[in-house]
Amino acid sequence: MAFGNGTKNSVEAYLRRYAEEWGGNVECAWDRVWGRFGRFLYWPYRWLVVAPFLGLSTLVLAPMAVLLSVTVSPNVASKTIAAFWARVNSFVTPMWVGVTGREKIREGVSYVVVANHLSHYDIYVLYGWLGLDIKWVMKKELEKVPLIGWVCKSMGHIFIDRGDSAKAVDTLNHAREKVRGGTSVIFFPEGTRSDDGSLNPFKKGAFRFAHDLGLPILPVTIKGTRRILPKGSTELMPGGVSLVIHDPVDVTAYGRGELGAIVNRVRNTIRTELEES
Repeated sequence: MAFGNGTKNSVEAYLRRYAEEWGGNVECAWDRVWGRFGRFLYWPYRWLVVAPFLGLSTLVLAPMAVLLSVTVSPNVASKTIAAFWARVNSFVTPMWVGVTGREKIREGVSYVVVANHLSHYDIYVLYGWLGLDIKWVMKKELEKVPLIGWVCKSMGHIFIDRGDSAKAVDTLNHAREKVRGGTSVIFFPEGTRSDDGSLNPFKKGAFRFAHDLGLPILPVTIKGTRRILPKGSTELMPGGVSLVIHDPVDVTAYGRGELGAIVNRVRNTIRTELEES
């Protein structure tokens, strides 16, 4: 017993000394060790496993999604094939996702989902764990990308010309028929991924769309995906992320001239959650 206690005390003393050298605590020490060696160890897995698997899973599942969209329903394809694609690629990365607030989503209700945008991996998080039949609002340039444009168009996603506001408004007006019966639409109101993790100003398109249709806005905060894959980088790393679903916002309580108030309310909700992480 004495030997066991002595060994335990020696290990604890070693960890304390090691932690002090690396910033004062064991967690900080581990972060620095992982930062120094983890990237080197993960590099071959990233390029020999994750990247090829993403390409292969997309090539296999994309035609299945198109076939299901055409023969059954785009909504079914979204909730089955697309959700599976997101989850299986997250598992291989690996990225584990914690979800809070799912009970705030009501069955059969269509929402305008508004989320912050940190990484390409946000798409996996929302597709795989939000639990809604969703249509994406994406820039029109993606429609011309081989395979991606074909699949997204067949699944009923919405392409808008961000350089032409009149065309963008017209596209959203035609998209109204797609958002009903429990089908929701997702906007990244920042317009692009954040460079540094901070929340950029919100554009009003999503909020105007919600107000015109009388649909509740569902604010969603994504945390941690920037550590998985930052904007403009190929330095993919494993890790955990959080998806926080907030209380829906009833836009019918606001007048047409109060869009700014809705924008501020939703943005502050997401910003507050981000700052708590």
